[in-house]
Amino acid sequence: MLATVLGLAAAFGVAATTPAAAQSFTYNRPATRPKPPPAAQTGQMLVQATEVNYDYNNSRVAAVGSVQMYYNGTSVEADKVIYDQKTKRLHAEGNVRMTDADGKITYANLLDLSDDYRDGFVDSLRVDTADATRMAATRAERTAGNYTVFQNGVYTACAACKEDPKKPPLWQVKGARVIHDQNEKMMYFEDARIEFFGVPLAYIPYFSTPDPTVKRKTGFLMPGFTQNTNTGFGVETPFYWAIAPDYDATISPRYTSKQGLLMQGEFRQRLMDGAYQIRAYGINQQDRSAFANTVGDKDWRGGVESKGQFALNDKWVWGWDAVALSDYNFLQDYRLSMYRDPYASFLNLQTEAVSQLYLTGVGKRSFFDARTIYYLSFSGNQSQVPVIHPVIDYNNVLNQNILGGEFSYKFNMTSLSRDQASFTPITSLANTNGLCNLTSADPLARTPTNCLMNGIPGTYTRVTGEAQWRRSYTDSFGQIFTPFAILRVDAIDASISNQPGVSNFLPTGDTTALRVMPTVGLEYRYPFINVQPWGTTTLEPIAQVIIRPNETYAGKLPNEDAQSMSFDASNLFSVNKFSGYDRVEGGGRANVGVQATTQFDRGGSVKVLFGQSYQLFGLNSFAVADATNTGVDSGLATSRSDYVASLAYSPNRTYTVSTRARIDEATGNVSRFEAEGRASFDRWSVSLMYGNYAPQAELGYLTRREGLLGTGSIKLASNWVVTGGARWDLEANKINQYTVGAGYVDDCFVLGVNYVTSYNYVSNLSTPPVLSHTFMFQIGLRTIGNTTSASGTGGTY
Repeated sequence: MLATVLGLAAAFGVAATTPAAAQSFTYNRPATRPKPPPAAQTGQMLVQATEVNYDYNNSRVAAVGSVQMYYNGTSVEADKVIYDQKTKRLHAEGNVRMTDADGKITYANLLDLSDDYRDGFVDSLRVDTADATRMAATRAERTAGNYTVFQNGVYTACAACKEDPKKPPLWQVKGARVIHDQNEKMMYFEDARIEFFGVPLAYIPYFSTPDPTVKRKTGFLMPGFTQNTNTGFGVETPFYWAIAPDYDATISPRYTSKQGLLMQGEFRQRLMDGAYQIRAYGINQQDRSAFANTVGDKDWRGGVESKGQFALNDKWVWGWDAVALSDYNFLQDYRLSMYRDPYASFLNLQTEAVSQLYLTGVGKRSFFDARTIYYLSFSGNQSQVPVIHPVIDYNNVLNQNILGGEFSYKFNMTSLSRDQASFTPITSLANTNGLCNLTSADPLARTPTNCLMNGIPGTYTRVTGEAQWRRSYTDSFGQIFTPFAILRVDAIDASISNQPGVSNFLPTGDTTALRVMPTVGLEYRYPFINVQPWGTTTLEPIAQVIIRPNETYAGKLPNEDAQSMSFDASNLFSVNKFSGYDRVEGGGRANVGVQATTQFDRGGSVKVLFGQSYQLFGLNSFAVADATNTGVDSGLATSRSDYVASLAYSPNRTYTVSTRARIDEATGNVSRFEAEGRASFDRWSVSLMYGNYAPQAELGYLTRREGLLGTGSIKLASNWVVTGGARWDLEANKINQYTVGAGYVDDCFVLGVNYVTSYNYVSNLSTPPVLSHTFMFQIGLRTIGNTTSASGTGGTY
């Protein structure tokens, strides 16, 4: 594959950087010709021409004038064709066009070949392949039915200019000699120049590349370059080994001037029912003190990654993801694995690598998923991260009706363990003085006043089963009544370690509990429909009454999977508004609201929802704090909840606007407000999100949060695209993160430049992540090679 692209990179002045899978651009799909069906090998030659002359003395047949000849799947068109039966040579002159059985078309002024097309020569030829590649030469000679030597050859994967076919293509490779080995399917270029728009920009004495028909071939891939304070200057030259049709390997040694040789290898195999891959890395560092964040100043650092997935049948699959590292900063320090893509971490802080083994099944109305999970923390708090062993989910909706209604059931089992408790500060004092850290000098300061306990130390197992029945009735007035009944049972077993501060939140030692929650309820809707010449409006009052006992053990059990709680219009009519299984809503409640939808006849729609929730009787689960304070400041903790509202407006396919709000019931102040707008045209698209959130001291948010997130792209020309995005913290009045990029894409060439800011962990302690700045460059020549590089600051490349 291109072994000496170093010359190409230098010609473009590419900075010495690390290969990275950045915000990649891909080629536009070229217009390819379908491959013709296999031709019958009859051995008969069919000839059509204006005049056919037979020279019986010399055993020659000459066809003159608009000649068309067909033989064993290959057709030849020319002004004149002579076939010598003694030498078995085919000689064609003038406007020669030969189309072989694979769809390759050869144009020439003069063609002289054996009748089996194994040997011969062609003058002034041009070759167009079925996969949209082209080649031209002053002369080509073919020998042994295998080798074709092009003199003064020119190769490109770009289509000719429609307005001026003689105009040089976007890029082309010229060689004094180009040798095509058809058996090896390799092309060898001698004294090659790479030209853009006819201007030479790189000289390569010699290089080889697979011919366009090859999808995978053993050889060297595009090299990459690195430059970093900790590793120095380096070069990486991957070698691809196509071992067999179903498996291959890539070996990528990277030599760095300061740290020595980093070895990388990847093995992939595809089987009948799935595929898997294994990656391995290793380096014996020359300067172990260069990375201050490395635990123990290790000489040797390395890691192994693997993933695979296999189908048991058309409904069941199983697979795994696995990561094992010498230290959790290794992948980041050397820009490996997921850290190859800084763009993916824009607004998404990578906190851990996941190792898991899973089994998943999907039926017509059922779903099953079971997995064990191990999280490798990038923040250095491995002992505070749980090990999941396992989590199992199953749900099913019966195909037949029960008592005239729909019956469904679901099951969840979660079992986990954690070595040390995980605390989060919720006051300025606790955050400044580290009162919630495990290394705190005063463990008695870890109290609900100062901290949340997000994770318990010890083991925790919960098994949940839930059955639900519901049926809808519509009376003669159009009113819709939907009664429902739910029975949920939770069996919980916990063994909580008596670590400093834990007993301030939950009782330590062994705990078993059985929690039963029967629920009955009724939902009422009465849609009113108004039809106008401009559209149809539906106004629908909605009321929901839920009757159930109090939540038993409220706030007295661990909460691992229900810590996220946000009350808005999307869950106003949810029977259980907690996000997970560890908390269950209890007490009588009524949810009321009104929904209005307008559908315009000329396209577009408006949907509005406004409502409120009421605690009718019993214990309000959202007013009971647990170890994570879930639900305390959700807007549901009082007998009359905050108001929630949403608005979605889409006048056409171009524009979309949506807003969500939660309004304090007592003061009328807006507690949460989100707005999002999107627009997409032929040449450009833009999106803007605005968020405004009141302080939530019980959850650790001591100040108001307000910000903007904007993204956009514009197509400057038919092949040029500019993209960008930024997050603006309006409270601090500064832009926290941003990205800008530009790219050129057509059917044969890709050029991309991106600049990205993202957050990453750079310490083995619980210190905040730092902002890194990454510059990415991508260049690709279709069928020749593609490479992406990155460089940056702030703890990463």
